[in-house]
Amino acid sequence: MSWRPQYRSSKFRNVYGKAASREHCFDGIPITKNVHDNHFCAVNARYLAIVTESAGGGSFLVIPLEQTGRIEPNYPKVCGHQGNVLDIKWNPFIENVIASCSEDTSVRIWEIPEGGLKRNMTEAALELYGHSRRVGLVEWHPTTNNILFSAGYDYKVLIWNLDIGEPVKMIDCHTDVILCMSFNTDGSLLATTCKDKRLRVVEPRSGRVLQEASCKNHRVNRVVFLGSTKRLLTTGVSRWNTRQIALWDQEDLSMPLIEEEIDGLSGLLFPFYDADTHMLYLAGKGDGNIRYYEIGSEKPYLSYLMEFRSPAPQKGLGVMPKHGLDVSACEVFRFYKLITLKGLIEPISMIVPRRSETYQEDIYPMTPGTEPALTPDEWLSGVNRDPILMSLKEGYKRNSKIVFKAPVREKKSVVVNGIDLLENVPPRTENELLRMFFRQQDEIRRLKDELSQKDIRIRQLQLELKNFRNSPKNN
Repeated sequence: MSWRPQYRSSKFRNVYGKAASREHCFDGIPITKNVHDNHFCAVNARYLAIVTESAGGGSFLVIPLEQTGRIEPNYPKVCGHQGNVLDIKWNPFIENVIASCSEDTSVRIWEIPEGGLKRNMTEAALELYGHSRRVGLVEWHPTTNNILFSAGYDYKVLIWNLDIGEPVKMIDCHTDVILCMSFNTDGSLLATTCKDKRLRVVEPRSGRVLQEASCKNHRVNRVVFLGSTKRLLTTGVSRWNTRQIALWDQEDLSMPLIEEEIDGLSGLLFPFYDADTHMLYLAGKGDGNIRYYEIGSEKPYLSYLMEFRSPAPQKGLGVMPKHGLDVSACEVFRFYKLITLKGLIEPISMIVPRRSETYQEDIYPMTPGTEPALTPDEWLSGVNRDPILMSLKEGYKRNSKIVFKAPVREKKSVVVNGIDLLENVPPRTENELLRMFFRQQDEIRRLKDELSQKDIRIRQLQLELKNFRNSPKNN
């Protein structure tokens, strides 16, 4: 039989990336220089939020999407945290509510006034204290309103019920810092990657680990559920320090289905998955390009499509929800790229080239909307439900009728599973011990300098006193 090249038909093989013109970017933003491996950016259909560089605490900007162009240096900020802000996420069901977490060990919920900020916001709608160390990640539950997950450097994941403003569950199965969290479609499973080089699939309400992989050859950094395919995709580093991705069966993590090396660069690879188009986007921290693939149900599972190239390196990327896309332009995905060197946020649209101007139903199936499928009590009682879907045919015009009502509560001891979380402090990590050691060394040097200056001054005074006594006038 003669060999024939295999032809794979795909309506997404010609998808291309289009960067917005300068007047449609957000310019003059002091993007944070924090080296924490997060995006420092969150976006929804109304607002763009960016963590900024600030002294004496943490702050972030909230800008209405239509307010493009240069942002004034004195633009109002959300600045209530006492430490650097490490992560921010918009509530998927209430578009003016955003969660933030910080090095000050707190998680805070902010309610943005209609039309955006007119002055600095320092008072949060809700302050959540339960972690004993800094909090690096926050994630909203995908189908339940007012359920928030937070992961801290105390190796714990706390599940918060914002209706009462308290942690209701604690996941305590990790032995090191949690790097990433991802939910499956209905939010019944949570996948995590950890600094202990393990990938876990956890049942969040019980905290029970269903599957665990020890990734020695593939050191995992990021994980994402691939929609309802019962598969996971991780990005990480191979034993030869090359960047690679791996595909896993969520019910058997003993071995990856495939492993594929990407390149030899050192920046962290961020994965983004679009369940509607089955497309995977890979963007490296410090890279200028974004690769994209199509995920299939059969081998080889992963088909390379194309690459968006740019000379400007990205610090992080925000992703627009589906209902905020421009369906008339056949836009299937939109990034908001943080360019630290220019203080610029650049929108990048991924577009399917089509000649027809009518609505393209084959690239816009029913997609998760802005209505929650469950209440917190229903989900905590064990109910699972798929997200409520919406059509993008008429464009997104509906405003959510849900209003956030913060419970009244005081800061106090937080007891979950019989453990006071604020008192149960885990051992410090190696990096924290090193930072503490260097701070102590700096403090010792400073004190030595002060003592030497005082010694010099004492000698000067003694010499002046001796000269005064020996002077002829005193004789």
